[in-house]
Amino acid sequence: MENVTIVECPRDAWQGLEQIIPTEEKAKYLSNLISLGFRHIDAVSFVSPQHVPQMADSEAVMQQLSHLKLASGERPEIIGIVVNSQGLDRALAAPGVTTIGYPYSISAYFRRANANMSRGESRDLVRKLLRETKTAGCGLVIYVSMAFGNPYEEPWGPEIVEETVAWLQEIGVRTISLADTVGTATPEEVASVYRAAKKAASEVTIGVHLHSRPDRAAEKVLAAYEAGCRRFDGALTGLGGCPFAGDQLVGNIPTEAVLITLAARGVATGIDTRSLAMACAMTGDLREKYAHESTSSLPN
Repeated sequence: MENVTIVECPRDAWQGLEQIIPTEEKAKYLSNLISLGFRHIDAVSFVSPQHVPQMADSEAVMQQLSHLKLASGERPEIIGIVVNSQGLDRALAAPGVTTIGYPYSISAYFRRANANMSRGESRDLVRKLLRETKTAGCGLVIYVSMAFGNPYEEPWGPEIVEETVAWLQEIGVRTISLADTVGTATPEEVASVYRAAKKAASEVTIGVHLHSRPDRAAEKVLAAYEAGCRRFDGALTGLGGCPFAGDQLVGNIPTEAVLITLAARGVATGIDTRSLAMACAMTGDLREKYAHESTSSLPN
């Protein structure tokens, strides 16, 4: 059976929730994910509490997780998202964070609205992230936001994505995730953009962070897989909306949809049926208590 990497994204699921999840509850949930065999977790972000109050306790959460290991004895991959140098400093100082993630937007409007940076400033930050994560022994994943198009009437095309991933490969980035930030891509567009990106950066691991209406999630996952993708982000039960989409039904692709779709193709995901059911149940409990969506969210 062929293996893929499944990245569970509670950080993305939680940060748009209006009600604040207590630190202890976040830490317990993440600990349970690790015990159930989730090896790669987008867990925290180091951003301004004023803009994303749900993530104000990221250091405290990581203090409670830093000692945890998988059943194999290995450390899980814990991704911490940053959007500037201050966030990078916080993430590198937080115990247990093994990988830094940065949303690099190819939309000028989106980049300015969410990070207040020019293209040059954003590229300078990527270079700094690369240097400092290498020195610290951390991994780095760059999310290419708006990789599948945007609604802001800006120039967009696969060639912009190709140029971006080629540049990232050239400077030394080795893990990229293409993000359908507003969830508008068709399965055909997912496949064609992915193939173009992979051709432009063949030495890089390229994954996808997709948003979708629930009824189109499986076909987007399958399109990416058949195009060659072997790294998928998801959020259990599809928790977490996508305020940039302008469609309340568009949100994170449910992890269970990813796993079921891939399993039907004989793909080994490392998460068995029992563990998936338990993870969905505990996510449902959190959803019932805290899932009142707001528009405060950090993009991918």
